[in-house]
Amino acid sequence: VLSFIIFICYIASLAASFMMAPLLEFLLALFLFFAYAFKLNEKFKGAHWPLADFLRCVTAAIIYFAISIAAVSKYSDGASKAAGVFGFAATIVFAIDFYITFNDLVTFLKQGSSDSPEGRKTEDEDSDSDSD
Repeated sequence: VLSFIIFICYIASLAASFMMAPLLEFLLALFLFFAYAFKLNEKFKGAHWPLADFLRCVTAAIIYFAISIAAVSKYSDGASKAAGVFGFAATIVFAIDFYITFNDLVTFLKQGSSDSPEGRKTEDEDSDSDSD
């Protein structure tokens, strides 16, 4: 929602050249939202969904921070200033989101490494019985 608001602010401002970043972020967030809602992450196990979400959050935070600084410092109209302020808020929201997503990613990667052949023991190695 915040990306869509920023997109609308950039359309109404003199800084319309920055409107593509919030639009792409909004569409990517919408895709991931529907992918998780329709449980595509469970159907397509080959894709690393937490990693994709983490990378989306990191790049969005960096891009929003950069274009917000440019919008606030270069343009003087109210819509550009509003888009910049919303962009700084989005930077904070995405930074919190990538911290939370990072914890999910670590859990996901630890779960994947425990399924590796080196991490598993066979029943023979675990048994204490001496039956022959």
